[in-house]
Amino acid sequence: MEKIILWSMLIIGIYLLFFSLRKSPTKDNILIFLLTSYFSIFLGVLVVEEKMLEYPINFLSNHFSSSLLYEYLILPVVCIYFYQATYYSRYPSIILKCILYSSVLTIIEVVLERYTDLIEYHTWTWIHTFISVFFQIMFIRILMTLINKLER
Repeated sequence: MEKIILWSMLIIGIYLLFFSLRKSPTKDNILIFLLTSYFSIFLGVLVVEEKMLEYPINFLSNHFSSSLLYEYLILPVVCIYFYQATYYSRYPSIILKCILYSSVLTIIEVVLERYTDLIEYHTWTWIHTFISVFFQIMFIRILMTLINKLER
């Protein structure tokens, strides 16, 4: 069952990535994808190495202890959609949408942790997930705002 979930997430992630990159500004979307991947793999490896959480079922590679699917595809794609949803928004709206996106990802992770063998919490909790996703998505959004201001 877990492999079916992982393959489904891979297919959905690639599908959503394809459609997210078709929207303007493409340069921003690619940069968001790469920056989010970079920061999330760094944080993901740190959390796994500290044994705060574990991914018992390896997907696509036995050489990595972190979740490549989440850190290199799912979270970056969600971050692209968050950026697109907040492109013309003001900060109160951006924060509310960030809470919404972080909540959805956290709920999905909690469900996967409770009902599958894909994630196993040790000292990690859903609060850690919510806070880390919230700050990472907001950091990328603020970073993109600064990059666009410097570009002009």
